[in-house]
Amino acid sequence: MTKNAFVTLVTNDDYAMAARALVRSLTLTDTSADIVVMHTKALGQSVLQPLKKLGATTIAVDHLPCSDAFNERHQKKKIHENAPFLKGDKPLFHTPLDNFIKLRLWQFVQYETVVFIDADALVIRNIDKLFAYPEFSAAPNVYETVADFHRLNSGVFVAKPSQATFDHMMTVLDAPDAYWRRTDQTFLETYFNDWHGLPVFFNMLQYVWFNMPDLWDWKSVHIVHYQYEKPWEKNHGKADNLQPLIDLWQAYYDGIDLPVIDSLPNPSDIK
Repeated sequence: MTKNAFVTLVTNDDYAMAARALVRSLTLTDTSADIVVMHTKALGQSVLQPLKKLGATTIAVDHLPCSDAFNERHQKKKIHENAPFLKGDKPLFHTPLDNFIKLRLWQFVQYETVVFIDADALVIRNIDKLFAYPEFSAAPNVYETVADFHRLNSGVFVAKPSQATFDHMMTVLDAPDAYWRRTDQTFLETYFNDWHGLPVFFNMLQYVWFNMPDLWDWKSVHIVHYQYEKPWEKNHGKADNLQPLIDLWQAYYDGIDLPVIDSLPNPSDIK
């Protein structure tokens, strides 16, 4: 065990599959940190074993002990009715209440610093430098216009585990009538209202590929995050626009035919 860890969250078989690509991508960066997969207890060993073979430590966690009223307010149906996804499509397996489990990583006090990465992401170059960033650091939620720079995306962030912080988070999270429109993302943005901004390249959201192509530079990108449609979904609505990124994810998932990242064409170069 080291003093630092990369942590992801797996709550179903689809994300266990996604995590295989993520964990493999992290190991290929020659990181010196531990790689930890938080998972809900419903997942069987058959889906976790491939992650262990890749070198990940798996830790079973429970859902947060929130009130019945909190859970009712944050049901999938109510969340999607109150805050529909207008920019893209979330897969059917997406369950909003699962997102709050991310807060469990503040209980991982065996580590000094953790970097959380959503399972639907790839790390394509070493990012150990993130452990030197302060709590709470996250990249902006940029995927359409520069107007998005004031919002964070919780797919990648730097945290300092502390049981005291976790306990205080729970009192804020489950306060009477508390409602977090974008679940963990809205909560973390509110709780750490002076959050430290990471460069966008540490959490490059896939829609930048076609919405803001001039912003994409393979020589700077460190993490590719497949928000909305997932690269393992067959023939999803954005597949034609995102095929180069889908091919990249498949290469990491299979562990073969990995490209030289810096030699890949940027979207602004593709005619």
